[in-house]
Amino acid sequence: MTASNSEARQAAFRLLPSVDELLRDEAVLKAGAGMTHERLVRALGEILDGWRAAIGKGRLDADGLTAHLSEGGAAAALAERQRAESRRGVVPIVNATGVVLNTGLGRAPVHPEAAEAMKRAAAGYCVLEVDRETGKRNRRDEYLASLVCELTGAEAGIVVNNCAGSVMLVLSTFAREREAIVSRGELVEIGGSFRVPAVMERAGAKLVEAGTTNRTRLSDYSEKLNKNTGLLLKVHTSNYRVVGFTEEVSPTDLAALGGEHEVPTAYDLGSGLLESDGLKPLPLGDEPRVIEAVASGVDVVMFSGDKLFGGPQAGFLVGKKRAIDALRDNPVYRALRCDKVTLAGLEETLKLYLAGRGDEIPARALMTRDPKELQALAEEIAAAANAIDGFTATVVPERSQPGSGSAPDIFIDTFAARLTHASLSPDALSAALRHGEPSVFSRIADDALVLDPRTLLEGDLERLLGALAAVEA
Repeated sequence: MTASNSEARQAAFRLLPSVDELLRDEAVLKAGAGMTHERLVRALGEILDGWRAAIGKGRLDADGLTAHLSEGGAAAALAERQRAESRRGVVPIVNATGVVLNTGLGRAPVHPEAAEAMKRAAAGYCVLEVDRETGKRNRRDEYLASLVCELTGAEAGIVVNNCAGSVMLVLSTFAREREAIVSRGELVEIGGSFRVPAVMERAGAKLVEAGTTNRTRLSDYSEKLNKNTGLLLKVHTSNYRVVGFTEEVSPTDLAALGGEHEVPTAYDLGSGLLESDGLKPLPLGDEPRVIEAVASGVDVVMFSGDKLFGGPQAGFLVGKKRAIDALRDNPVYRALRCDKVTLAGLEETLKLYLAGRGDEIPARALMTRDPKELQALAEEIAAAANAIDGFTATVVPERSQPGSGSAPDIFIDTFAARLTHASLSPDALSAALRHGEPSVFSRIADDALVLDPRTLLEGDLERLLGALAAVEA
């Protein structure tokens, strides 16, 4: 570094204001409105640190800093931090990916009536662990249990905060310091590196593998049974498929084997597809059904509340009363139980199914949308985009996904708007929409941006068109 460069940087450093000086700037105080004094001081300190680093690396000199400060640079930097902060955390977005059960975007949106019930529960006091008639303490999920049993035909049921928690509870209850037998082909890993063998280890169960990756017979389970067997476990491989020369044990046969040897049986369905009279069938191929799983006779059936069921995040456990009572008596259950807001949403969702209104639940409604409606929406998006300088849009036949991880080999025919931009690459256009207000998530295919209307909810079309109009090249 030459002497002149060093002197120039020292001159720039001397021009840096202190935090106290910035706190006397009315524009800075206006930009920081709503922040506590401590947060404002910390933010200004970090802004100054950024300028200091830029000076040290030669990216900002005295003249540049002087101009920056005279133009309200501190207030502008603070306002941008405020805007960035407002975009963090759990904020509403427009889902134009076409993936209905999108884990990154919150999975299944709940029905408006379920959302309203959750809002009421969150906003005030509610009946939770007290009987309204007698005034005595009761179980918080007692009413929910009666609803889910009526819907699924189970003898009893409970709910925990997610389906992974339900697996942990089952293993802890029946196989702690004992053996749990699972087909080698069902030792899955789901999102977030959740691996069945690792969960079994943490629950204190010893994994015993039965069969091979592609073929497991009932005899494979029988050969592994011994006096230390605590559980026979079946896991639906929801996020991958083994095809070709395959064989698996049915839940009915597994239940019979468990009953013969007085060993508990459990079936982890994952997504939790409910199909019954009056409901439109979902285009999900051979995805196992909850009611059929319960009817198979396994002691415990586990499924998610926030996937195909269409409610808030939860893990249902339904089945034989003796098994469910054992799960409820496990101290781990208390650590996994749901709060009042989740229970309110689940109760309302169950009541919709029982009232014959299951097809109104967004996850189901989005998967069964009329192709003509989707084509009309795609045409409206394309027409609006073509009216904006820089955009070129066409309507193309496409395929939506029920869930990228929940049903990896299932696709649903749809129509989508295919967009290109004169000066923005598909990646840049996708980023511009994500960073906008509202934030729009899309997908990229064949060197173009694809907007799939299947996952647009009420009011989303107008928000999406407004976001397109706001894109800056």
